Amino acid sequence: MIHKKYAQILFGFILSGLMSLMVSGIATFRVLGLGPDFPASWFWSWLPSWCVAFPAVLIVAPLTRKIVVRLTAD
Repeated sequence: MIHKKYAQILFGFILSGLMSLMVSGIATFRVLGLGPDFPASWFWSWLPSWCVAFPAVLIVAPLTRKIVVRLTAD
């Protein structure tokens, strides 16, 4: 098990991985269609996207939390 002090980083890692997987899949499908090269093309589109998305989520998440706090009330 992973220690709970790493929960925020793990959350960002999983969230960025899943979101970049979905977005790159849609973009790859729109460009190539569902041909035989789709899985490999999707993977090689997704991997660098995840490398950008993970640090982006870690940087943007605190700002997003602050905005949400300001936009919501008890």
